[in-house]
Amino acid sequence: MSVTDTPVAPDAVLVRRPARVRVLWLLVLAAVLIAVMTASLAFGSRAVAWSDVWAALGGAEATLEEAAVAKRIPRALLAVVVGAALGLSGAVMQGVTRNPLADPGILGVNMGASLAVVTGIAHFGLASASGYIWTAMLGAALTAAFVYSVGSLGRGGPTPLKLALAGAAISAALASLVSAVVLPRNDISDTFRLWQIGGVGGASYDQLGSVLPFLGAGFVICLAAARALNSLALGDDLAAGLGERVALVRAGAALGAVVLCGASTAVAGPIVFVGLVVPHTCRLLVGVDHRWLLPFSALGGATLLTAADVLGRIVARPAEVDVGILTAIIGAPFFIHIVRRQKVRSL
Repeated sequence: MSVTDTPVAPDAVLVRRPARVRVLWLLVLAAVLIAVMTASLAFGSRAVAWSDVWAALGGAEATLEEAAVAKRIPRALLAVVVGAALGLSGAVMQGVTRNPLADPGILGVNMGASLAVVTGIAHFGLASASGYIWTAMLGAALTAAFVYSVGSLGRGGPTPLKLALAGAAISAALASLVSAVVLPRNDISDTFRLWQIGGVGGASYDQLGSVLPFLGAGFVICLAAARALNSLALGDDLAAGLGERVALVRAGAALGAVVLCGASTAVAGPIVFVGLVVPHTCRLLVGVDHRWLLPFSALGGATLLTAADVLGRIVARPAEVDVGILTAIIGAPFFIHIVRRQKVRSL
C-alpha cells in the first residue's frame, strides 16, 4: 500500500505547538480576561476605586460607587459570553467552510438575525426574550444558507472570496432592510438601535438567564465537533476515508455556529469581526488543531469584546461608544489584510 493510500490520523498533519506553550498562552489569556473584566467593573461614566469593586463583588451596595459596580457586573458577564460565542462561532465557520474569511458578520449571518428580530418586534408583536432568541436563530440560519447558496454559484464553487463578497452584499442589503423597518417606527427606535449597531449596555441578569441555555447548547455542539473539523481540514475525500460522515459533521458544526450567532445577536445585536480576528490570532498562538483552537477562540473572543467595551466607555466619557463600532474599527483593517494575502483560497 502506498503512502497516499494509507489513512492518516487527522491530528498527525496539523501544525503543532508544544503543550507547555499552549498552556502558557492559556494562562496568559485567562489572566488578561480577568484583568479586563475587573476593568469593566471599575471604569465607566463614573470611575470607582478598587476597594469599591471588591466590596461590590462581595454583595455590598451601600454607596453610590458600589451600586454602580453592581450594575456593571451583568454587563461584564454579557460581554464575556457574547464575545466567547462570536469567537467560537467564527472559528467553527472557518473550519466548516475551510474559508479564512468566514465570520458571522462578514457572511451576513448576524445581520440576518437582526432583521428577523426587528421584523418580529415591529410587525408581529414579538416581546419575550426567548422569542427574540428563537427568531434570531431562524434568521441566522436562513441567511447562512442563502449566502452559501449565492457564493456557490458559478465556476469554482464556494470560494472564500465569492462567499465574502456574497456575504458583504447580502449583509448590506439586510442592513438597509433593518433601517427600512426602524425608520417609520419612531416610538420604538431606541429599542431597535441595539440591532443596528451592536452593544452590551443595559445588560441584566434576566438577559443572561434567558440566553445562557442556548449559548451552552451551541458551545457543546461546536466543541464536540473539534476532532471532526480536524478531519475536514484535510479535505472532504480524505475525511470520508477516515470514517467521518462529512455532510453530517458539516451540518452539525454549522448548526452549533448558527445557534451561537443567533443567540448572541438576540441579546447584543450584530457585532462584527470578532469571529474573524480572534481565530486567526489564536492560530498563531496554538496552531490549527481545533481541539485547542476552539476553546482558545472562545476565550479570546471574550477578552476582545470585554476590552472593546471598556475602551468604548473610556474614550467618550461620560458617554460611550457602542462595542459594535469599536470591533468594526479593529476588524476592518484586519479583514483587508487577510483579503490581500496571496494564500487566501482556503485554510
